[in-house]
Amino acid sequence: MKYSIKVLLIVIISFGIYFGLDDMYFKSIRKWIFELTNQFGVSHIITYTISGIPLFVGTILIARKSDFFESLGLNKSIFKGFLFALICTLPMYIGFSFVFDFNPKVSLNTFLISVISAGFFEELFFRGFLFGLLFRKTKLGFIPSVFFGALYFGILHLYQSTELAELLGIFLITFLGGILFAWVYAEWKYNIWIPVFLHMLMNLSWELFAVSDNALGGIYSNIFRLITVGLIIALTVFYKKKSSLKLEITKKNILIKK
Repeated sequence: MKYSIKVLLIVIISFGIYFGLDDMYFKSIRKWIFELTNQFGVSHIITYTISGIPLFVGTILIARKSDFFESLGLNKSIFKGFLFALICTLPMYIGFSFVFDFNPKVSLNTFLISVISAGFFEELFFRGFLFGLLFRKTKLGFIPSVFFGALYFGILHLYQSTELAELLGIFLITFLGGILFAWVYAEWKYNIWIPVFLHMLMNLSWELFAVSDNALGGIYSNIFRLITVGLIIALTVFYKKKSSLKLEITKKNILIKK
């Protein structure tokens, strides 16, 4: 119990410091790095790396230095993560190619910021650190471990609209997306590359085609997105059964680990 409390305090303090520093200094640091690199996307990625230092320090305080990559799920198969994500997101690419036009506004900065940076750092920070360390190293169950990260993940995307109905839709989709990514991360033996590539490829499909200006989308975009979600769940359950593995998230650890 003492160790669980220690982990919980370190996670809360580390994420609080990250949140405060990110909110106050992210844009100014990115501007300074941009003046050195003259490349906005690269500056964004470097700034994200710097802003994550409190989380990296927190991980080291919780786990040994030798377990740093394992604690965040970074030591697992990158190829498996990409292959699984590619198979699951194919319906979005195929469907979008028939329904929507290609987006001529796609640029290198769009790719680096909306795909690479968003997919990697958001999953590493929210799923690998915030959810992963709480669920793996404390007595907290799935729901309390995932709730705050999914809530913040949903709030993070509210800048995309000013209309109340759209805001609620954007929040609901991204909040549930945060829960789904946490679930699939846990079920694939804490391989962070699974949610990272799912996030990247889903974002890329949204950017490659003129789907929507925000995460909510319309009827057709959500039909194909739901097919992808269905594949994520179905293939994960199939993988567990084929490998004779029990589900990681069960009623025994949904609230408190027994």
